[in-house]
Amino acid sequence: MSAPHGSRRKARPSLYISVDIEADGPIPGPYSMLSFGAAVAGRHEPDGTYLPYDPQERTFYRELRPIGEDFVPEALAVSGLDRARLVREGAEPATALAEFTAWVREVATGAQPVMAGYPASYDWTFLYWYLLRFTGESPFGHSGCLDLKSLYATKANVPLRAVAKGTMPRQLLSTRRHTHHALDDAIEQADLCNNLLAWEP
Repeated sequence: MSAPHGSRRKARPSLYISVDIEADGPIPGPYSMLSFGAAVAGRHEPDGTYLPYDPQERTFYRELRPIGEDFVPEALAVSGLDRARLVREGAEPATALAEFTAWVREVATGAQPVMAGYPASYDWTFLYWYLLRFTGESPFGHSGCLDLKSLYATKANVPLRAVAKGTMPRQLLSTRRHTHHALDDAIEQADLCNNLLAWEP
């Protein structure tokens, strides 16, 4: 039975938050998220209007204490983070994730926060696991995730596995460098998010 006219919940805006994580292995639990960065990309209104923001204006970054002893050297080498230093100096995951949750809720006032990633699957897996493990909840809910790779494949009408940044039109890509520092890459990724949402191929 359909809901009576006017009784459906009114759609709320989405606030896209670009998130990038650096980890020392392929999955959370056995391996650790060592750092994560986030940058507010833009706000999508229910009428379809999209307002891009300067992703450098509202950001979040933390380096974390590893939660175990196992790591994959090749994964660790990508970020260049000093794991031994993080064992001594990294933030406690419970503290950092609680601070992140509070930040997300503050910047997303009046909107529903959505995590954006390229591709989102790896970063979302770590972020969501850590949020539930150390805070018991996620400010993004269980599905508030936008995969920019899938968005491009859909808009460009190409197979997902054929998508690579090197095949995208140059105007979609950020002019910033990809450094494998989580905050730098989150900001760069926010540019891609804003460009993709405005793109009409």
